[in-house]
Amino acid sequence: MIEYKGASYQCSMELTLSLIGGKWKCIIIWYLGENTLRFCELKRKLPGVTQRMLTLQLRELENDGLVIRKIFVQVPPKVEYSLTDAGKRLIPVLSKLSEWALNCYTTYTTYTADAVTISSSQRPSEE
Repeated sequence: MIEYKGASYQCSMELTLSLIGGKWKCIIIWYLGENTLRFCELKRKLPGVTQRMLTLQLRELENDGLVIRKIFVQVPPKVEYSLTDAGKRLIPVLSKLSEWALNCYTTYTTYTADAVTISSSQRPSEE
């Protein structure tokens, strides 16, 4: 049993998914690993995310110590997001996950192409 910020988790993977699980968090971390970005820049990189969802995900990542939100006092207001050291340590992990996904994709597309070739060659010939 793991206790973290008042919640109990059965294992470390459950805690991990609580911190970075969901559709957008890993992608946000991935883009912030490349550069410090403003909200609108992040939004452009994630065309499928709503403004509300991006705001919620960034707040959760900030509350969990993975993202830093820096506010500049100026007109118009400027806010930048970057990774904390803990967030930066996720980049190699996400890179490995990305490699794994590409390998799965390559295997799947090769398998699918082979299946199409096999099924085509097994068709009765038209005489």
